[in-house]
Amino acid sequence: MSRDFIIKICGMTEAENIREVERLLPSWMGFICWKNSPRGVEVPPAYLPEQPQRTGVFVNPTMEYVLQKTEEFRFDHVQLHGKESADFCRDLRKALLRIPRPVSLIKAFAVASPADLNCVAEYTAHCDYFLFDTKCTCTGGSGRAFDWQILQHYTGPIPFILSGGIGPDSLPALRQFSHPYWTGIDLNSRFEDTPGHKNIALLQSFFRELKNHSLL
Repeated sequence: MSRDFIIKICGMTEAENIREVERLLPSWMGFICWKNSPRGVEVPPAYLPEQPQRTGVFVNPTMEYVLQKTEEFRFDHVQLHGKESADFCRDLRKALLRIPRPVSLIKAFAVASPADLNCVAEYTAHCDYFLFDTKCTCTGGSGRAFDWQILQHYTGPIPFILSGGIGPDSLPALRQFSHPYWTGIDLNSRFEDTPGHKNIALLQSFFRELKNHSLL
C-alpha cells in the first residue's frame, strides 16, 4: 500500500466524537445524508473536520439534494450508495464540476458474487472511485464482510475502496488481500459503541496495528 492509501471513517454524527476521530488523522470522514439510516444527519453537526476530507453518503437522492448538502457540508467527495444509474452519475458529475472546488464521485456496489461486478463497467466514465460493500437486505451497515477474493474478477481501471464488516479483527485478512486497484478501506459499524458514535480506543489500536504492519 502507498502512503496515499485512504482510511475512511464513515457514519459520523456527533461534534465531540468527530474531534476525537479527527485527531487520529484518517484520510476521509463520512456523513450519511439519508434519513432512514441510524447514522443519518440532515444538518451539519456543530463541528466538521478540518483535516480529513469530507464525504457525503447518499441513497437514491435527487441531484438537487446532493448539490444542496454538498454546499452545506462542503463535501470533498460524494458517495452514491443506492441504485443510482450510470446516467444519473454522468449528470451528477457534470453538475459537481460546476462547483468551484474539486468534488469527486464515488459509486458503491453491493457484492456477493462475480456477477455483481458485471454492471460496473458502464459507470467507469462517470466516477472517480468505486466502493465495494457487502450485499444484504439493508443498504450498507450490515457489519458483515463478503468474500474479498470475488474482487479478483474486477479489472479496473477505477480505484476502489473496500467496505463491509471491516473491524478490529480484520487485520490478518487485510494483510493477505491484494489488488492493483485497491486504494482504501471504509470503517464504520464495527468500531462503534452506538450507531454514529465511534469507539476511539478501538480505532487507535487499529490504526497502530496498521502502521506496525506497514499497511499505512
